[in-house]
Amino acid sequence: MENASCVKEFILLGLSENQRVQKICFVIFLFFYMIIVAGNLLIVITVISSQRLNSPMYFFLSYLSFVDICYSSVTAPKMIANFLVENKTISFVGCIAQLFGVHFFGCTEIFILTVMAYDRYIAICRPLHYTTIMTRRVCGQMVIASWVGGFVHSVVQTLLTTQLPFCGPNKIDHNFCDVHPLLQLACTDTYAVGIIVVANSGMITLSCFVILVVSYIVILVSLKNQTSEGQLKALSTCGSHITVVILFFGPCTFIYIRPSSNLSEDKSVAVFYTVITPMLNPLIYTLRNEEVKSAMRKLWSRTVGSENEKA
Repeated sequence: MENASCVKEFILLGLSENQRVQKICFVIFLFFYMIIVAGNLLIVITVISSQRLNSPMYFFLSYLSFVDICYSSVTAPKMIANFLVENKTISFVGCIAQLFGVHFFGCTEIFILTVMAYDRYIAICRPLHYTTIMTRRVCGQMVIASWVGGFVHSVVQTLLTTQLPFCGPNKIDHNFCDVHPLLQLACTDTYAVGIIVVANSGMITLSCFVILVVSYIVILVSLKNQTSEGQLKALSTCGSHITVVILFFGPCTFIYIRPSSNLSEDKSVAVFYTVITPMLNPLIYTLRNEEVKSAMRKLWSRTVGSENEKA
């Protein structure tokens, strides 16, 4: 740990060193981040304020939206600010805090997506027992377990990284502080730590992905016995969830279940699951869901109505 104090700050190289490209990226990613916060916050407020959206599916959706806001807020503001400044530094403590946040919220999102798949499985395959199985208490316990699981995973990744000595260089070829870029900067052999990091992330990602795939295979098979109306309704809600799972798990699997060899490739893929997917989630879940759209319209009507009364 004495060697670790040799590096007081890191330099984030970001997506590009071209000034013109950086200015364009600033506008684009600032716009994306505003959509992420506004879209996901709208879903959270809509679910909380609507009495119709009181089912477990929307309970989990509100937490997924909240996690998306937190997840993007760990990386996006710093990345956006760096597009306009020459000194793209981040302190050692700030770097470790960012690493912790990325893995905490990212892993929590994985668990919540898995819980949402289980909820759809119970709703479609065991509809008569749905209300007795998916009680408010059980749903709360699942969400708490997701947060705890994300925290434990993040603590392991963070502790493994902070034990490494960093004595220079301090340039991180990435948009934010993550395990793989930091392992490449450590001035010691990181092979064993790298294997543990990949095993930790890979085990969680792959096991949850397998559970998700099995859940949806069982759901699709069980749909054969339902009416065409029931099939369309089930496919509508499951289709949105499957789309989000593919968008999130695809890049995460690419990054975290293998030892990183090409950081320039990794940082481009990382933009997808830290910015693009959280931005698309509100659109995916609302465009094909009439209940959510109806609740949003009522919320808007109440807001506009109250403003007119004040005026």
